[in-house]
Amino acid sequence: MEVYWPVTREIEKQKRLMQDIIAELQWRGLIYQMTDEATTLQKWLSQPRVVYAGFDPTADSLHVGSLLPLLMLRRFQLAGHRPIALAGGATGMIGDPSGKSEERQLLSSDVLQANIAGIRQQLSSLLEFENTALPALLVNNIDWIGKFSYIEFLRDIGKNCSVNVMMSKDSVKNRLSSDVGLSYTEFSYMLLQAYDFAHLFQNHQCQLQVGGSDQWGNITAGIGLTRRMHSAQVFGMTCPLLTKSDGSKMGKTESGTVWLSAKRTSPYQFYQYWFNIADADVGKCLRFLTFLNREEIEALDLARQQEPNARASQKRLAEVMTLLIHGQSGLQAAENAAQILFGGEIENSSDQELLGIFGDVPSSSRPRADLNGGSLTLLDALVHSGLVKSKSEARRVVGEGGAYVNNRRQDNPDTVLTGEHLASESVMILRRGKRNYAVIRFDR
Repeated sequence: MEVYWPVTREIEKQKRLMQDIIAELQWRGLIYQMTDEATTLQKWLSQPRVVYAGFDPTADSLHVGSLLPLLMLRRFQLAGHRPIALAGGATGMIGDPSGKSEERQLLSSDVLQANIAGIRQQLSSLLEFENTALPALLVNNIDWIGKFSYIEFLRDIGKNCSVNVMMSKDSVKNRLSSDVGLSYTEFSYMLLQAYDFAHLFQNHQCQLQVGGSDQWGNITAGIGLTRRMHSAQVFGMTCPLLTKSDGSKMGKTESGTVWLSAKRTSPYQFYQYWFNIADADVGKCLRFLTFLNREEIEALDLARQQEPNARASQKRLAEVMTLLIHGQSGLQAAENAAQILFGGEIENSSDQELLGIFGDVPSSSRPRADLNGGSLTLLDALVHSGLVKSKSEARRVVGEGGAYVNNRRQDNPDTVLTGEHLASESVMILRRGKRNYAVIRFDR
């Protein structure tokens, strides 16, 4: 992933603009719960502090739903505080029951390590680890939880936790009242995450944990454990979950989850997801996920009311989110892909890019040898792709100027297709008319 991060003087500029981090978060709607009054927290945050959020490595990439707490860390760093991103190598082996209706599938140590390696790069791309007075820190809780034996953990940590308090948490009560129930393994998750907070306080002077609203029980458990173990006051804050106006989770499409990894969700698909956000949701996304200032966001709100069909808000959202996650090259690739889909010539593309762009169109495969023996004509390819039903229909479409290979119009129905007609390593894009596409992949 290409890192997109403002240079140091831009960070200093943001600090001046965000003197009151609590007020900034409030107008954006990013504060769901806090352990203390806003004025108390803002006074406490008038000096540089350490704040953390945890991310369990359940996959080798974070997804759109992970963005809010991650970007909360970035906002705190821009406001002059030190962020800690915690990769849950230990807690990820159990799985957080919060907000889940059934137990997660347990992951092996090897899978977890591979997942951590994948998300480490994404965490690093959104936080400044160098060139700042308060660099971000990336930690893995297996480094301290993994040193405990079972007896030691029960004796040293478990004795400080009340089962009555743990049973009162919504994440526990909801599962206990369901048909699935709650395993002892999952019940222990809260204790492990609580100890993370106590450990980070003791070793890194961390006094604030942020997370999604479904983490409130775990966060308050950590606050209580830190108080009992170290007689210290620490704080908690949650942001809303990223949901649509109908209450469903954002970051899901018909084809699956929208990931931050370009290997899982291409920059084009990522761009298109944000471009297709509904009017009812785009204002919230601009506030929650971007670093655009209030004046620009409110101007986009007004433009959306006056010219809803222009989709200026969605276009701006797609641009800034793709730039943030995939960098300038990713944004350029997404914009190039949009041009391709609307008839631009296909040049310097890869199989991965094209298959991402045309992932929803009919696809078929043929042997690579068909391109070497001179046996595959344009008519054959059009019929094989399903764009036409017969060679006679194909000949008519070509004669009317409606047949394209890689968005280049074809005038000769008997053209023999060769390797030179490939749009990438093994992919050829056929088109009939303006919008009817098909993909043929020539296997090696």
